[in-house]
Amino acid sequence: MPGYMIPCRYCQQLVPPDANTCPACGKVNPVQARCPKCAHPIRKGWVACSSCGLSLEITCPFCGQKTFFSDYCEHCDRRLVVTCPHRKCRTEQPPLGDKCIKCGRALG
Repeated sequence: MPGYMIPCRYCQQLVPPDANTCPACGKVNPVQARCPKCAHPIRKGWVACSSCGLSLEITCPFCGQKTFFSDYCEHCDRRLVVTCPHRKCRTEQPPLGDKCIKCGRALG
């Protein structure tokens, strides 16, 4: 029996409620935006996460404009992640600080 499906918040195609990636458009977290620090659900327009207090307004590392911190920039639609530049690490992470969350080296 098929489970309850809900629309992807990006393309409106139906996806399972526990989907990590939309099978139709390929974007991550198609069901609900989550805080990059504590994974608590967040909503567009919020200034800070209601759980951990993380600021939800950031500067996009690609276009340089202020955007709500979700999975994608509101202006250039690029995924809001940075990759550690160190050859042995290459960890993808949200652009929350100046150091890699895995190896601790500088990101820029």
